[in-house]
Amino acid sequence: MISALAITFNEAHNVEAYLKRLSFADEIIIVDSFSSDGTKELAEKLGARVVQRKFDHFSNQRNFALSLAQYDWVVFFDLDEGINDDVVLEIKKKINSDTQLDGYLLKRQYYFFNQRIKFSGFQTDWSVRLFKKSSCTYDGNVVHEEVKTSGQFGHFKNAINHYSFTDFDRYNKKLTHYSKLQAEVLFDKGVRPNLFHFIVRPSYRFFTQYFWRLGFLDGKAGFILAYVHSFAVFKRYAFLWLKYRGIE
Repeated sequence: MISALAITFNEAHNVEAYLKRLSFADEIIIVDSFSSDGTKELAEKLGARVVQRKFDHFSNQRNFALSLAQYDWVVFFDLDEGINDDVVLEIKKKINSDTQLDGYLLKRQYYFFNQRIKFSGFQTDWSVRLFKKSSCTYDGNVVHEEVKTSGQFGHFKNAINHYSFTDFDRYNKKLTHYSKLQAEVLFDKGVRPNLFHFIVRPSYRFFTQYFWRLGFLDGKAGFILAYVHSFAVFKRYAFLWLKYRGIE
């Protein structure tokens, strides 16, 4: 028996395909952050249980979803991840095996529109997507949450496609949202932005992603990705600067 979980905000464009891919689960639960595009209504119409909760933190949102799961084995995919038949078959085999592992890491193959991104830092993109809720929990900072366990994780043989970048405006809004969340964390820590944050940190992100993480081998796509991510770092400190001036 297995529970499929997800967190959403304005994901109506992905809901139907996601629910079809997770039809093998014994229950599907979505924790929605009060979407305004009909995500909740569509998901419920298609058979998912939807619980709405105000977003405060990715780890908190995911742990709340875990608390709603009826079964110990859970899968926790993002709605823009392409779950294929091979992965589904592997999930079924793993939960039916007599394993002592607490969960499994799965490799994600990142796509920039229709181009597979093989470098730019995404060549080592492994995430826990199948695990036991009785021995695992989400932890981490406001954006980069991780599944933690005192036990051990195994690895999937198969990979999934991650279609995070299919709409430039939507992806930019996503990065902007992350920048605002990170600015709030820095504000709570009392960090005050200066020229180092505005100049060095964005430049370092671009250099790391484009050169050190071999983004230049991804061609124009690699350059664009390095640019938008470095600009997201700049926006993080711009939002922080605005917060100190009482401007949200």
